[in-house]
Amino acid sequence: MTSTPGTAPGTLPGGPSRLRRRAGTAAVAALLLAGVPAGAAVSADAGTPRTATGPQGQKLTVSATTGLDPAGQKIRVQGEGYGLTTGIYVALCKDNGDNRVPSPCLGGADMSGGSKTSQWIVPPGDPYEGDLASAFGPGGTFDVEIEITEKGDGLDCAEVACSVVTRADHRAAGNRTQDVRIPVAFAGQEPGEPGGGEGVDVPAGTVSYKSAAEFTTAGKPLDLLLHPDSKKLYVGADNLPDTADVDERGLHVLNPEDGASESWISQAPGSTGALRASAAARIAGPLPGDGVVYNYPLRGVGSAKSGDEAASGVWLAGSTITDIAPGTTPDTVLVAQGATLSEIERATGTATRTLTLPGGTQFAADPERGAVWYTDFTAGKLHRVDLASFTVTGSSDLPGGPGGMAGFTETDPATGAVWVGVDRSVLVFDAAGTLVKTLVGKDLARDAAFDTATGRAHVVWQDGGDLSDPANDNNGTLTVYGTEDFAPAAKDLSLPGNHSQAGAASLAVEPGGATVFVTSPAEGKITRLVRQVSPLVTHAPEDLTAKEGEEVALTAEAEGTPEPTVRWQVSADGAQTWQDVEGATEPALTFTARTAQDGYRYRAEFRNDVGTTRTAAVTLTVTPATGGDSGGDTGGTGDASNGAGNTGGDGSTGGDGGTQSSGGSTTDGSGSTGTTTGDSGSTGTTGGSTAAAGGSTGTAGSSGSTVGGGVAGSTGTAATSGGGSLAATGATVMSVTLAAAALVGTGVLVHRRARRRTEGAL
Repeated sequence: MTSTPGTAPGTLPGGPSRLRRRAGTAAVAALLLAGVPAGAAVSADAGTPRTATGPQGQKLTVSATTGLDPAGQKIRVQGEGYGLTTGIYVALCKDNGDNRVPSPCLGGADMSGGSKTSQWIVPPGDPYEGDLASAFGPGGTFDVEIEITEKGDGLDCAEVACSVVTRADHRAAGNRTQDVRIPVAFAGQEPGEPGGGEGVDVPAGTVSYKSAAEFTTAGKPLDLLLHPDSKKLYVGADNLPDTADVDERGLHVLNPEDGASESWISQAPGSTGALRASAAARIAGPLPGDGVVYNYPLRGVGSAKSGDEAASGVWLAGSTITDIAPGTTPDTVLVAQGATLSEIERATGTATRTLTLPGGTQFAADPERGAVWYTDFTAGKLHRVDLASFTVTGSSDLPGGPGGMAGFTETDPATGAVWVGVDRSVLVFDAAGTLVKTLVGKDLARDAAFDTATGRAHVVWQDGGDLSDPANDNNGTLTVYGTEDFAPAAKDLSLPGNHSQAGAASLAVEPGGATVFVTSPAEGKITRLVRQVSPLVTHAPEDLTAKEGEEVALTAEAEGTPEPTVRWQVSADGAQTWQDVEGATEPALTFTARTAQDGYRYRAEFRNDVGTTRTAAVTLTVTPATGGDSGGDTGGTGDASNGAGNTGGDGSTGGDGGTQSSGGSTTDGSGSTGTTTGDSGSTGTTGGSTAAAGGSTGTAGSSGSTVGGGVAGSTGTAATSGGGSLAATGATVMSVTLAAAALVGTGVLVHRRARRRTEGAL
């Protein structure tokens, strides 16, 4: 897509192409560098130093911006054009975006004068000038050095986007006119990488879930399992009283996309072995390929798969089954009957080993670490059972003491941590049984499910359902946490109507966490939730310098769910106000640079249903095109009076937006039919192109003109590139530098005339 953003009147868009250097410009630069005194510093990495323009035209330059040493590095910071009425701080800060104060900063706001991590610059004559602060130089300039590290003083540039900034000092803290920001990156990062852009309404990359569908085809859902092989959603269900015409008890098999019923197994063997209608209270785990093992009241252990007419199963002796999980072999299950833990053969119902614990009714198995964690909510205890010896090897206290409302006990298969829901809290114990974290919610903790692919724990909380209690509102909550740091990993999601009066909610999480299923027994429904992610910038544009007439390209990319759209915006007043660039809705923005756009700032804005994220604003610097860029057209006759500035009658521009000095007469430049009196009194002849600039042969030159006003000091002829002719004359370095400067001046004048012609034709 091609567009001219922020175009000044009288300019036209140009076709897209790559930004390129011109041969003549390179030659001029080479000549100028030849005159640099020995010992002058020249950066080996031209891409590392960066310059940014502020809202009032300030120029800020940082000597190094990428690959910085996280342990500490000194950088040079220079500025010019700053106002002489407001003091500023120079520091490394968190970049919070346009018109937002950069904060926190490394070193804080240094008002002591002793910090090496920040600098305080004040107007000349300011009361703080001296030991505490340095004064601006002429033209609002400064040149300071600061020492920066990746982390410190509450700032962590590994986690947030950081920039070297100037900002108004503490006496004008709300003044944003002094904010100039240059993104920096430490080793292993890209500038602005940690923040992923500026989140407008939510932080960039914010994860959230939203309801995508509600399934009401499985009675009163009690438990869920998303089969790892068949991908079918198995639902353990009881009868829903509201549907008196149908007894919905049993094991339901649903299509997880739309909730369509694929199978319903309502019959299971009872105490006599005869089939009868039975609810599916708790799903123990999957069978290979398809199907599940589950518990049906009161003491049944059954198995079934999609398409079965009835479950196969056994009826256990003893008391009611209170929990169930896979056993240590494919043919066994672990069963809790109150405080009794047994391993049962599924085919016969025979207990191969049994353990009686001090108390408890539910447990979680960790086969990877050979442990079972048994929770006694009544006594406030968590017991560890070794699976090899089938003995209790340790116990931990549940904070809050005995009598807490039972929620759940689950183990994280990746870390071995034990998550216990009790009352309105989730207690997290490590694999050794040590309490490491307490997560507090506003509702009752009812179930947890883990996604090892993302390292996330999903927890469903249910409202108590008693609206006479001010703590209740009839709505539950889904929360998501990191399993390493336990920090929230998604926005909390309200679950309207999900309360505990008719049973506990349960969860199933698709590997990768893109889809989550939550039951609401009181409503007789399963809610399918899909993950959304606000736009996260993965590639941001950078400041750009171009010549008048050159084609420039800015690119930006972002990821998110749903896929974000993009639009480009431009500011002509230093990022104080922004407007959309018409038609600029593609990742790449290309246009022809015009001098009227010098200092304009650009940014990309990405949007989806979750939020809006913007890239950091970048600055376009447009410089006048210079002469001697490339060989070109035939010029007419003209005169040049040793730098008087008059151009030949028909000298034309050459190349793509570059200028052309061959053919017509010029000012102190390469010649045609015009004649110039040289400084050393001798003349030379060129073949029509700028000899000193290394341009190619022109088409119409004649005798009489001298390059650079006779700098060579002897007669010479240059039929091709002029660099060789200058070398042959034995010109000094300083003379070459002066010649280059003259050529630059020539190019500007020719460019200006050519530009007037171009604009006049619009």
